[in-house]
Amino acid sequence: MSAVGTGTAGRSARGATTISWAVADSWTMTRRELAHWARQPVRVVVGLVFPVMLLLMFNYLVGGGQGVDGDNTEFLVPGMLALTMAFGLESTMLAVTQDLTKGVIDRFRSMPMVSGSVLVGRSVADMLQSVAALAVMIGVGYAVGWRWHNGVAAALGAFGLLLLLRFAMLWIGIQLAMVAGRPEMVQAVQILVWPIGFLSNVFAAPESMPGGLGAVVEWNPMSATATAVRDLFGNPGGAGGSWAAEHAGLLAVGWPVALIAVFFPLAVRRFARLSH
Repeated sequence: MSAVGTGTAGRSARGATTISWAVADSWTMTRRELAHWARQPVRVVVGLVFPVMLLLMFNYLVGGGQGVDGDNTEFLVPGMLALTMAFGLESTMLAVTQDLTKGVIDRFRSMPMVSGSVLVGRSVADMLQSVAALAVMIGVGYAVGWRWHNGVAAALGAFGLLLLLRFAMLWIGIQLAMVAGRPEMVQAVQILVWPIGFLSNVFAAPESMPGGLGAVVEWNPMSATATAVRDLFGNPGGAGGSWAAEHAGLLAVGWPVALIAVFFPLAVRRFARLSH
């Protein structure tokens, strides 16, 4: 708890504003989460390696990109980048539930700190890990032959859409973690991520699926992001005849923004109730 004490000590003497307190406390909580990485390096490495294993397995063993005209690897890698944004939520959910069950939140409440900084610190650390995961996946993608073709600006736009999806998934995970309440319930909740991931166009084009299933897949938020980033990267599979496929960029922004608008206030409100 020394890190927390450092972040809040002497604030009255500094005459800091409420906003600066919130920023300082949030950064203290972020450093607390980053310190956990150093103490649990295996968990961090597993989180980075797992999506790489899936990419290599589907690219070389299973044969991703079914129903796609063009290079299967260039279809698969952007989809895997989108799917990677759903991975790692279990560690975030575990961290939240462990803080709740071990009384860490109660100890934080006894300190002169902004209560919401706990969630902000957790989300910042999660996003930093997501950036690292994207960097690793991009490196592996290049190693297996994937390339983007539309320039740096379009690529940065694609990375922005991927991180926006992750930010939305993060707040869903935080809310579900507080609903679950206990670490042993996290695994059951985490299973819900898999249907979202596999009922998408990450591994195959919706055109290759039965009509009803293909329609569901096209409207999946992850499919929207995968299609939009393929289009931005100039990879195959970025276009289609349906409204959802033709407006994938709009949906890739709209879906995450809508999810954040729902789950961010729910998570903040629930955490505030826990803090009283």
